[in-house]
Amino acid sequence: MGLFDKFGKEKKKEQPPYLYDESEIRELDSFINDQFGPFTHVLHEIVSPDIHLDVCLVPPSEEEPYYKLVTMGAGAYTMNLPEEWRDFRHAEYVIYLPADWNLSSSAEEDYWPVRTLKDTARLPVSCSTWLSYGHTLQADEEGTAYASNTRFNSVVLDVSRKGEEEIRLLMSSGKVINFYDVIPLYPEELEFKMAHDAETLFERFAEKGIQYKVVDPVRRNAAE
Repeated sequence: MGLFDKFGKEKKKEQPPYLYDESEIRELDSFINDQFGPFTHVLHEIVSPDIHLDVCLVPPSEEEPYYKLVTMGAGAYTMNLPEEWRDFRHAEYVIYLPADWNLSSSAEEDYWPVRTLKDTARLPVSCSTWLSYGHTLQADEEGTAYASNTRFNSVVLDVSRKGEEEIRLLMSSGKVINFYDVIPLYPEELEFKMAHDAETLFERFAEKGIQYKVVDPVRRNAAE
């Protein structure tokens, strides 16, 4: 499925300041299809004040029975990093949802993963900062839960992988687009990560046999 034509139609509207060019859109479209799977739908953004942030929906398959929601647009922004870290200045983000998740619902109990994905992707722009492996973000300063159906109140970023290989796109323009999984956390897991580090938290998940990649609003708490 090609997004280029869809993006072309958007150009009639006022454009946000950070955009991929046409060749980059084609490359990213092809790369997402190849690395994550063919996407059948796109959640198009109507208002784009900074980056044009669409979300590609890769449907569940027999081998991977869950949705993959992949941002397309965040990597057009150059994150605030020094020259020696230039290969980490661009990123897109991914969140995984169960096959029975109601993606057509606007209720916050259903929409919060999408909102969280987009908020994560926008944070480097709004705060003139950068995101990479191990970074954490809270829903708000008070640590409020994302919705009434979960106690998750934050996320941690992990490197997206296909098998053992990190998913990273080197564009012909020279940009390197890194992909990060957005993993929801309980308040206690966030505290554990802050007291240790992301690697130790992921090791704790493994030790306890907790599957954390696909969102489960009531999964076991690794910090208990």
